[in-house]
Amino acid sequence: MSRLGSMGARLYRGEVGYDFVAKRKIWYGISILITITAIVGLAVRGLNLGIEFQGGAVFTTTQSSSVSVTHAQDVAEKLSGHDASVQKLGNGGMRIQVSGIDTGTADKIHGSLAKDLHLPIDKIAADLVGPSWGQTIATKAWEGLAIFMILVVVYLAIAFEWRMALAALVALIHDLTITVGIYALVGFEVTEGTVIGLLTILGYSLYDTVVVFDGLKEASKDLKKQTRFTYSEIANRSLNGTLVRSINTTVVALLPVAGLLFIGGGFLGAGMLNDISLALFVGLAAGAYSSIFIATPLVADLKERDPAMQALKKRVLAKRAAAAKGEPSDMDDDTLQPQDGAPAPAGAVAGGRRAPAPRGRGRTPGKRR
Repeated sequence: MSRLGSMGARLYRGEVGYDFVAKRKIWYGISILITITAIVGLAVRGLNLGIEFQGGAVFTTTQSSSVSVTHAQDVAEKLSGHDASVQKLGNGGMRIQVSGIDTGTADKIHGSLAKDLHLPIDKIAADLVGPSWGQTIATKAWEGLAIFMILVVVYLAIAFEWRMALAALVALIHDLTITVGIYALVGFEVTEGTVIGLLTILGYSLYDTVVVFDGLKEASKDLKKQTRFTYSEIANRSLNGTLVRSINTTVVALLPVAGLLFIGGGFLGAGMLNDISLALFVGLAAGAYSSIFIATPLVADLKERDPAMQALKKRVLAKRAAAAKGEPSDMDDDTLQPQDGAPAPAGAVAGGRRAPAPRGRGRTPGKRR
């Protein structure tokens, strides 16, 4: 067995582990700090909305030109008075995007670009993009996100419990906020690919969380019938038991996305790959983080406020205190104990049960008459 596999087996058996729940306040603080940074970046810098959301014109040269990308961008910005982005195409041509211009301005820029790029005007295709299409996509995305959140909360509340549904919702909002904040800080253009990436990470974000919740549900099924562990300790054992699995699945998922982001987007200059892969990369990493450091500890926090769990915690601590003093405990058998002076269940005995005496007539063995 590999070293990582051996570590996973030991984590599952509870032989080693990290106390995520006990140190939850540290990770809560780190998460709050990251989230505040993302919100500040979003408020200060804002999102770099693409042409699909602002409207504008796209000029595509169908013939190779000796003009550099930087020069073409300077020319487009000077003629339009707006920011422009230029992308080199595989056939040697260029794709020039100018946001926030109308049809008249686009026609003027079309002719001037042909002169400055030393190309015939029929070799430059001009397409006008209205902002309504991007607004429609954004509206539908928000509607889809709201429906998704509602369905997730309802399903988790039915399949598990409302505390787990609430914790999963908090983790989802955390992941989306960080991803959008990273977009604002990095300055990547927000396009329809970004929207697709943001909607895609929702499922990945929930995957590890649901796996841990399922293990926690099974482990805590008969929790009140024992006095060895509190709910927080059971939650921590469940989290450690799935830790290696969560790390493995996250790394395997991040590797191809990193290839799209750094190779496809960085070296090949594919804008759409950048838009989708950055959202996926940040979302996957944030989802793995939130499932470990936020969702499960938050469930333990909420569950420990339940009076039944508080009573269990008192019994567990009382048993440990008695064991530390070397005193006998009534809860050594780890079975459900009578509470508040209630009588023991019918048939319960304090000691071992004796075998019944053999029945007979009281005669000594001998010859029958």
